[in-house]
Amino acid sequence: TEQAEIVKGVSGGISRKVEDLDAPRWVIHPSAGVSTPGVPTLFISDLHWGETVSPSQINGVNEYSIKIAHQRMITLVDAAVHLLHIIDPRMRYPGIVVPLGGDMISGNIHDELTATNELNSMPAILDLYGVLVGVITSIADRFGRVFLPCVSGNHGRDTRKIWNKDRHATSFDWLLYRFLAKLFEQDKRVTFFIPDGIAAHYKIYSHRYRLSHGDKHGRGGDGIIGMLGPVIRGDHRTRSRDAQIDLGYDTQIIGHFHQYTHTGRVIVNGSLKGMDEYAYTEAFPFESPQQALWLTHPKHGITYRMPVYVDRKRAVPRTEWVSIPQE
Repeated sequence: TEQAEIVKGVSGGISRKVEDLDAPRWVIHPSAGVSTPGVPTLFISDLHWGETVSPSQINGVNEYSIKIAHQRMITLVDAAVHLLHIIDPRMRYPGIVVPLGGDMISGNIHDELTATNELNSMPAILDLYGVLVGVITSIADRFGRVFLPCVSGNHGRDTRKIWNKDRHATSFDWLLYRFLAKLFEQDKRVTFFIPDGIAAHYKIYSHRYRLSHGDKHGRGGDGIIGMLGPVIRGDHRTRSRDAQIDLGYDTQIIGHFHQYTHTGRVIVNGSLKGMDEYAYTEAFPFESPQQALWLTHPKHGITYRMPVYVDRKRAVPRTEWVSIPQE
């Protein structure tokens, strides 16, 4: 639309049209004669940058602030590299895919967030921009090549309700991605894909992925199956619709629900902030702050899959496997 083009002009013209898929060759074609574990994907979403989580209000099980967010992002990159080094000590990866899945900032969509956020939306974007520049540069230096498909979430919007029309043009997530793409425009190691629509469709080798934030999957989970109900129903609807319009996919990847789940057909990301006051009050299952990491093999599809924990482990009392009281 005209408004979107104005915003793109403000963020700076980009010679490579990032709204059109132009996946680098290494993502689709395996290197001839080289045996590798495949292409790793590190899914980054639901950072909620600028939000605070008060430990005193959730029985001390978690805490979140700008300082902690910075620490967790460093841990995320270091831990992901460490895990991939364990899988292949020679690090024979052709590159890495890093989807950015939305809810990058906390935003002001609720009164309680407006009252308690450590940073408002624009300062949060500026701070996170600097952090992601460092993250992308570090990953590019380590893996040689980076492909970043990007979609917006629901928290970064500047409207009262999420828009279906011009969703991207009303999202600070999208603006953040555009500025990052502009900065890395001349770095041939880095490729962005920022579609105008709600989802990004791309392939790693022959495995087809659909990336969206997940907020359109609806509600309806309960205390037994949790978020699996809306996630599976949402995937069924989109899978059926996309198959009818020649956009069939093998695996859908989403964030939004803050509960790491990997079923093969659907990958749900965790969050960087971890449990907050809302999740604690609603008695949602506890989950340590984490992000999803997996490998896509040219022959076998998704193989290794693992969460990347971004917080220090809580001390666990050591007990023997079998303990017999002594008289």
